[in-house]
Amino acid sequence: MDDVQASRSGSPVPACGRTLEMASRSRRPEHSGPPELFYDQNEARKYVRNSRMIDIQTKMTERALELLCLPEGQPSYLLDIGCGSGLSGDYISEEGHYWVGIDISPAMLDAALDRDTEGDLLLGDMGQGVPFRPGSFDGCISISAVQWLCNANKKSDIPARRLYHFFSSLYSALVRGARAVLQLYPENSEQLELITTQATRAGFTGGVVVDFPNSAKAKKFYLCLFSGPSTSLPKGLTESQDADQASESTFTSERAPHKKARRDLVKKSREWVLEKKERRRRQGKEVRPDTQYTGRKRKPRF
Repeated sequence: MDDVQASRSGSPVPACGRTLEMASRSRRPEHSGPPELFYDQNEARKYVRNSRMIDIQTKMTERALELLCLPEGQPSYLLDIGCGSGLSGDYISEEGHYWVGIDISPAMLDAALDRDTEGDLLLGDMGQGVPFRPGSFDGCISISAVQWLCNANKKSDIPARRLYHFFSSLYSALVRGARAVLQLYPENSEQLELITTQATRAGFTGGVVVDFPNSAKAKKFYLCLFSGPSTSLPKGLTESQDADQASESTFTSERAPHKKARRDLVKKSREWVLEKKERRRRQGKEVRPDTQYTGRKRKPRF
């Protein structure tokens, strides 16, 4: 990792920013104003209808779950920071886990409700802290959200303070020994150092994993934080590796046919309903028994 490396103690330590090529040349969304205003109904529709956005979000979520290193063969209770329209949550559910999502945009959460996502949703500002009891979650992921805390949209917004509130409350909400994997788009090396410094102050150890560091388009930053004893930081993917083949999580490759098959199902069809009920049974939820009427369209009452 050229940009940020983990020290022997596991704390994130900024290294030389020579190769830190951010997307600052173009207009960044967080420069447009507060996230609750930027992610309006028009943006929410993009995250629901744009197949490219859906594919990118799903792949980054898959990578984040891989870096979480969750126990194999058992469901976990995860927190999704900046859950948006629930695209990441869909993948989490497909992998057999439970999740709670928090987002500052009402429009994005409305889109998640319209999509019938399986997680619980909460409207909130992560810069004011995540409002959960200590030890509530087995892990946390976040896709493209943390960098928003580095911008001050009003005089009372102090980025360092908001980042510390976020990380300290997240540290408390995680089970000791759990991980948080936060995908982000830092604007420059100074911004990345600000983020990692506040995470360290809050008690986290870990570092930044950079996938495809030599690619301008495919380069991705994942802040991997440990809430317990320091462990070795995962290695980033390189251009010589195929992203699908590089996955080390055994359940990912085993469930790939299932995920593809589910995407081919027509929503609300009988097959789609049966598959969803079976997935909920695997999660231990109470589900009504299947009958000949399961998935059948109901006639209007009037």
